[in-house]
Amino acid sequence: MAQRFTIGDAVTVKFIFPVGHVRTPPYVRGKTGVILGCHGDFRNPETLAYGGDGLPRLPLYAVGFEARHVAGNDSLSPRDRVVVDIFEHWLEPAA
Repeated sequence: MAQRFTIGDAVTVKFIFPVGHVRTPPYVRGKTGVILGCHGDFRNPETLAYGGDGLPRLPLYAVGFEARHVAGNDSLSPRDRVVVDIFEHWLEPAA
C-alpha cells in the first residue's frame, strides 16, 4: 500500500475508542505528533485478532510526541519525546 505520510509530517491520532482489540494506546489518541519513519506494510493486527486475514497490509509509522503533551505535564522538558508505532488508519493530517 502506498504510504500516505512521510518523515516530518505532522499527524493527529484519531480520538476514537472502538470496542475490541486495538493496538493504539489511549494515551496518544487525540494527540498530535510527527512522523519519524515508516517500518513498512504489515497485516492489520486488529482484524488478525478475530481470525481475519489482516489484509490489506497497512503502513506502520513511528510517531514522535512531546512527552509533556502526552503526560499533560508542562514541567517536562520540550526535548523529551514519546515514540509510538501506529498504523496508518489511526492517523490524520494535523490541522
